[in-house]
Amino acid sequence: MADSSRIGCLYVDACTDEQATAYDWCQEAVDGAERCALSSVEPTEYDVLWWHRDELFDERALADAPALAAYVRDGGTLLLTLSALPAVEPLGFEDVAPDATGWEEVPEPTGHLWQALYDDHPIHADYDTLRVHTRGAGVTIPYARYESIAPRSGDVLASTIRGDTDVVKQMAILSWEPGDGQVLGIGSSVAFAQPTHDVCQGNRETLIENALAFLAADERHPLTGRPKNVDTFGQLRERLDDDPSRPSYHVTPPANWLNDPNGLIHWNGRYHLFYQYNPAGPFHNTIHWGHAVSDDLVHWEDRPVALTPSPNGPDRDGCWSGCAVDNAGVPTVLYTGGRDKRQLPCIATAADDDLTAWDKDPDNPIIEELPAEPEVLRTEDWEGEFRDHCVWRENETWYQLIGAGIEGGGGAALLYESADLRNWEYQGPILAGDRDTAGTVWECPELLDFGDRQLLHISNYEDVVYFLGTYEDGEFDVDRRDKLDHGDFYAPQSMWTDDGRILTWGWLPEARDVSGQWDAGWSGAMSLPRELSLADDGGLCQRPAPELTELRGENTSYDVVRLDAGDTEQLSVESRSFELRATVRLEDAEAIELSVLESPDGEERTPIRYSYESEIAVDRSASSTDPQATGDTQTMRVRPYDAPLSLRVFVDGSVVEVFANERHCLTSRVYPTREDATGISLSAEGGHATIASLDVWELDSVW
Repeated sequence: MADSSRIGCLYVDACTDEQATAYDWCQEAVDGAERCALSSVEPTEYDVLWWHRDELFDERALADAPALAAYVRDGGTLLLTLSALPAVEPLGFEDVAPDATGWEEVPEPTGHLWQALYDDHPIHADYDTLRVHTRGAGVTIPYARYESIAPRSGDVLASTIRGDTDVVKQMAILSWEPGDGQVLGIGSSVAFAQPTHDVCQGNRETLIENALAFLAADERHPLTGRPKNVDTFGQLRERLDDDPSRPSYHVTPPANWLNDPNGLIHWNGRYHLFYQYNPAGPFHNTIHWGHAVSDDLVHWEDRPVALTPSPNGPDRDGCWSGCAVDNAGVPTVLYTGGRDKRQLPCIATAADDDLTAWDKDPDNPIIEELPAEPEVLRTEDWEGEFRDHCVWRENETWYQLIGAGIEGGGGAALLYESADLRNWEYQGPILAGDRDTAGTVWECPELLDFGDRQLLHISNYEDVVYFLGTYEDGEFDVDRRDKLDHGDFYAPQSMWTDDGRILTWGWLPEARDVSGQWDAGWSGAMSLPRELSLADDGGLCQRPAPELTELRGENTSYDVVRLDAGDTEQLSVESRSFELRATVRLEDAEAIELSVLESPDGEERTPIRYSYESEIAVDRSASSTDPQATGDTQTMRVRPYDAPLSLRVFVDGSVVEVFANERHCLTSRVYPTREDATGISLSAEGGHATIASLDVWELDSVW
């Protein structure tokens, strides 16, 4: 820090022991530092104002400091530490105050878990790790953090590390840029009065010095978790471009967290894909609606966040899953709003034809009470497991399905009727399941009409189960049941295209632990768009949308590959971004194995095995040497082995998406660590096999 920096160290009436210790250190470190009473400080005399506070925050402390907010907005800088962090809300820099404040015991070394996106931030300089302990064990210290909610305007730079445990939801270091000024908040693990380990003390002092120097120089960091235009979206994506596990032709968030697809709609010739998004980091918390658009289902563009939780609204804790409909020319979304232990339906209408802004109905929620019969399941987390929406119109009546769990039973899809999308009358469940076979709670129900037959699918925390049958007069009669996907695939949603097709996307969750996702800086991807239809025998067909062939680049083709027992055919293609199409006949082999993402020595490889037992298995035991990655095997049944198998495999970074016979899907997430884990090979076991019409295409990025 420059010795000439002028630092004003703020207090209210008199310095507490904690403040005195912190400010004494600052005055030793910076010649231009001095203590200032909030009631008499002249902010413009200083390069930085630092308010360090250990007493619980009281808005009355700001009564004598009316110039502070104006000083910052006019270009001043402010550092708020510990219990001073909540001042961002009454000062007008933030609509949402930290929701977790108080004193806490520290039984193990604790500190800050830096976001990968901000690992080059100047206040993180001098550290060679994302995990920095700044406070030793055995003390009780004050704190102020965001935990169950996130700031509406600020960026989360770091969460919390406790010992060796990443506590991602304890968001502790934040930044704001109100007006022309800057504010940094460090809400925990920077107490000065009690002695600590030399390493923790050094880390703490470095952090505060860096923060004061950054603010004094009025530097800016280029990234924000809430980008507003193409350039800032591009900066986020560019920051993550060198991650070989990040998919390039599957839709991903620009950074941070993605889960369920939402509000899918083909509007004015453009495909709109909304999704559950957390701008605060790569973890599930304070869900917003992210937004991506495409003209052709092939190339996608990021758009600003579409729905944001309202600080005083029924969706304060999250704008959760929902759907979009065309209501007499007005795009309208129905979604679940969450607040405290209540989750209830809300509605919003598009404010523009680009669907970038939405007006929430002031009367939200539009359904205020849970149905009485059957009784909705109550849990430790929720007054009722009651969420997610599927809405359609027949004649002059709107219908809505909401997913639920039933006390003493399993999941259910509950039916409502309305004439205007706002006043809903409960009709009862169209289908309920046994918890042992279909799950305790049904999430994301969706009813799709194929004419003579209908399909209902639900997500039950583990699988996406679909039921084929007939829906009539509020009841669903099932005659066939299976899974939409047998792997890492959840909460799908569909849209009707202008040309009458049904396209479905699902969320591809990560198969690595929380720390692996944090270190990557992103989490979650969408499946490829899948076209759903019924086969001549009444079964369900799933195939990649035909538009995806436009992504194909260089082609490597084989007319026929014949394999004897023990043979291995190494293909000439090396890639982590490709489509493979083949027709496979086992002949008398016990199995044939297609290995992708294979290193030359086989240390890392992901075999896709098709056996005479009519099973496809994706074996992840050797997919990665990273201990944070999952290594189990995923399987699905296919048609009998004596018929040729039509196989399409899409590999994209950490995604392996398998389509068999245009009927069965299995999606796996894998994370090779070696740069040379790009090979593809074929082998047969226990006999000979034939692969006909084998093609491999390199695939381009969709962004």
